[in-house]
Amino acid sequence: MRFPMRSLIARFAVAVALPLAAMSFAATIAAPAHAQQMPAGAKQPGDFPRAKLTAGMFVIDAAVAANDADREQGLMYRTTLAPNEGMLFVFNETAVHCFWMKNTLIPLSIAFMRADGTVTDIDEMQAETTNNHCPKNNGVYALEMSKGWFSSKGIKPGMKIQGLPAAQ
Repeated sequence: MRFPMRSLIARFAVAVALPLAAMSFAATIAAPAHAQQMPAGAKQPGDFPRAKLTAGMFVIDAAVAANDADREQGLMYRTTLAPNEGMLFVFNETAVHCFWMKNTLIPLSIAFMRADGTVTDIDEMQAETTNNHCPKNNGVYALEMSKGWFSSKGIKPGMKIQGLPAAQ
């Protein structure tokens, strides 16, 4: 039996296209292992109170985490931050407050501050790790920004962050 060349090409195209389409569909419905859904009950990024902070001439749009639940969630499950967006952690006591990056999908830099806004320590944190990041000094605030933000803006220990809300 003879098939015209056009018919053979059409059958070949269907034979190749169907498995490829099935693989593509399966890849679309299966979420990558590193992408995590926000769990039920987690606060959406826009639901955190906001504060406008300044570091020198730079204005920071900071979500504020000032209670245990908000501090515990922090920037977990976020996949992006705007260029001058971060999260400010406000604590009830002056102490060494340590951080880790469990369920945090983007690398971050963190600045630890005293009650007067003076930056005491800055650290770089890799995404999805459980290493402790602890300041060498006691403080009341911590500010997380995209990795490298502080160094790219020339922000160093000894400088002040302005516009901080009162510690509780």
